[in-house]
Amino acid sequence: MTDTGSAPARVTGPPPPFDAELAAGLAVVQGGAPVTLTPDLIGALRTGHVAAHEVDDDGLRRGGAYTFADHVVPGPPGAPDVTVLVCTPAAAGAPAPVIYHIHDGGMVAGTRRSGMTPMLDLAEPHGAIVVSVEYRLAPEHHHPAQVEDCYAALSWIAGNSGALGADTGRIVIAGVSAGGGLAAAVTLLARDREGPALYGQLLGYPMLDDRNDSYSTIQMRGFGVWDQTSNETGWRAMLGAAHGGADVSPYAAPARATDLSGLPPAYIDVGSAEIFRDEAIAYADRIWQAGGDAELHVWPGGFHAFDAWMPQAALSQALTRARQDWLRRLLAT
Repeated sequence: MTDTGSAPARVTGPPPPFDAELAAGLAVVQGGAPVTLTPDLIGALRTGHVAAHEVDDDGLRRGGAYTFADHVVPGPPGAPDVTVLVCTPAAAGAPAPVIYHIHDGGMVAGTRRSGMTPMLDLAEPHGAIVVSVEYRLAPEHHHPAQVEDCYAALSWIAGNSGALGADTGRIVIAGVSAGGGLAAAVTLLARDREGPALYGQLLGYPMLDDRNDSYSTIQMRGFGVWDQTSNETGWRAMLGAAHGGADVSPYAAPARATDLSGLPPAYIDVGSAEIFRDEAIAYADRIWQAGGDAELHVWPGGFHAFDAWMPQAALSQALTRARQDWLRRLLAT
C-alpha cells in the first residue's frame, strides 16, 4: 500500500459482490493464475496470459474485412522509433475515422496485437481504421517513455492522413486498464501541447492514479484479477522512486491533473467490484465539474477487465453494447 504519511487509515466495508455469472466463471477463466502481480512475476505475465491473448494474422484479417501492416514511425526526440500496427477496412471509404488503440498490461506487458479483437469489433461497424501502438514497457523504461511513444504515434497518424486514408478530424483514442490510463494521459498531452486534435476518448476501467489508496483499492485487496499489490507493482515499475510522491506528472497519472477542461468527449466504464472504481468515477466527475462531456458506466458486480476474461457473459455483452452506442453517437455528430 502507498504510504499516505500521517493520514488516518481508511476503514472500508467488505468488497462488493461479484455478478453471479462472472463469479461462477472467474476461477475457470483465470486458470489458476495468481491474483497478485509481484515484480518477479512480470516475465511470466508477458510470456503467459498476455502472449496467449495476442491476436494472430487471421484474427486481424477478420475473414477479409481488414488488411493490416506494421509501420516503424519516428519516436520521441532522442528516443527509438515506434512500431504501430495499422488495420484498414478492405472496403473502407476514404477518409475513414480512426480508432487509436493503446494496449493494456499494467504498464509492464503487452504488444501492439494485445486487445485487438474488441478494438476491431468496435471499429468494424463504422468502417474505422484501427492503429495500435507498441510503446516501451516498464520497468526497463520509466515514465515518460510510455506516454511519449504513444504521443509520437498519434502525431504520425495526424501527419499521414493521406497515406492512411484517414479522417484525422475523427481520431478516437481508446484503451483499457493501463491503456486507458495512457489514453487519458495522451489526451491531456495533446491538449497542452496544442497537438493533434482528438475527437473522443474511450477509457475502459482506466489505470489513472499512482497513489493506490482509494476506498475501492483497499476494499478489493486480494480479490479479482488485479489487486492493490499488482497495482503497486505496475506503478512502481513505471515511476520508480517517484511513485506516490508529490511530484508525479499528470501525463503519468492523469488523476493528478488539476485541469480537466478542454478535453474531447469521454466514455469511461469500470466495474463496481474492482480497484479502479473510485478513480474512474472521480475522473468522470471532474470532467463534468470542468464543463466537459463524459459518459460513465459502473457495471454492477464487474471485476477488473471482466469483458476480456468472459466476453460472452451478459454483463460483458452489455458493456460492449454501451461502448458501441457511445461511438455510434459520437461519429454521427
